[in-house]
Amino acid sequence: MFLRMIRGAMFRQWKKMAMIAFTIALGASLATAMLGVMMDVGDKVNQELKTYGANITVVPKDSSIINDLYTIEDNESTGSYLLEEELGKIKTIFWAFNIVDYTPFVSAQSTLANGAPVTVTGTWFNHHMELPTGETLDAGITNLRTWWEITEGKWLDEQADDNRDVAMVGAAVAAQNDIHAGDTLHIEGKEASKELYVQGIFDAGDEEDSAIFVFLDTAQQLAGLEGNIDSIEVSALTTPDNELAEKAAKDPSSLTVKQYETWYCTAYVSSICYQIQEVITDSVASAVRQVADSEGEILEKTQLLMILITILSLIGAALGICNLVTASVMERSSEIGLMKAIGAHNSSVSGLVLTEIVLTAIIGGIIGFFAGIGFAQIIGHTVFGSSIAIRPMVIPIVAVLVVVVTLLGSIPAIRMLLNLRPTEVLHGR
Repeated sequence: MFLRMIRGAMFRQWKKMAMIAFTIALGASLATAMLGVMMDVGDKVNQELKTYGANITVVPKDSSIINDLYTIEDNESTGSYLLEEELGKIKTIFWAFNIVDYTPFVSAQSTLANGAPVTVTGTWFNHHMELPTGETLDAGITNLRTWWEITEGKWLDEQADDNRDVAMVGAAVAAQNDIHAGDTLHIEGKEASKELYVQGIFDAGDEEDSAIFVFLDTAQQLAGLEGNIDSIEVSALTTPDNELAEKAAKDPSSLTVKQYETWYCTAYVSSICYQIQEVITDSVASAVRQVADSEGEILEKTQLLMILITILSLIGAALGICNLVTASVMERSSEIGLMKAIGAHNSSVSGLVLTEIVLTAIIGGIIGFFAGIGFAQIIGHTVFGSSIAIRPMVIPIVAVLVVVVTLLGSIPAIRMLLNLRPTEVLHGR
């Protein structure tokens, strides 16, 4: 009997029930999309920010101490170096899969044929290497300097260029010395001289425009630093810092055993720096604070925006449900009054109405959930250029939100139903 009454009521008022389902579907779809994006946005934001350069720098320990005591120019050598042979160890740390890219640097103070001083910087471009784990890696400055504008020529390519004596010249050096792509430069270094073919001119928009970039081994030969490097830039996916990460960054030994395990096994930038120092001999790894801080701030603001949109959408859905359910109860006031007149209790009548609304909400919620997955993918491809992974925990969260919003939206209608008097309704008053 109860089920027959529910079926009859839903069929008689199918238009209002459809509107309730549609309202819930809209709220559920927006909530699903926002929650899905919010839970996956951390990696997406990190990946977007990685196009703006490295967020970790690694330098020799002695060099770091000297820089702390004195003001040393970036291109001025301190006589302390890292070992090139240890570069592959960076991909063996606990958070190896969070290391997106990295590249070494070595500077050679040289002169051009006209006697003009110039800094020749050796680095990787798209360097292919075999890792100690048996995996392979293509890393280098090509992906770490995506903002460079190649005004003439093209990028250097380690896997395609048979001739190692090639170079990319910064816009400032090129303008001062009338250098163009296709020219050949005579470079006189501390330990060797080179004839370098200019393969490209780049505009970085910063101090790098005053340098000439070459393959790592070329700069090492010019400076007599075979097997040594000045620094390493690392691009890693990280988790925004909190109090634990800030405490550990100052002194890891001050942590308790439990805190240390939590910190070490979380992808904080300080944790990754610490692990890099463990595998690179006599090194100091530090965060590029502008990039690392930006990641946390952008992520927090983006997640806050998603939460606000979700809350507002659910409030709107609750208001819509409130109006529709109240209208439905008013239209059925005679039916409800008759049920009360023949002995139905308030709890029975309320249960009947709530069951109808909840069943409608379930249908609308299911439709909205799958629509929300589609909206999330549209947002992902439009904003981040990749799909959004919907985490399993989104399902119970959306289900709870749908039920809560439906019940909250039904409260005014249920209160009106409880106050409804059969004598007044049945006599048209």
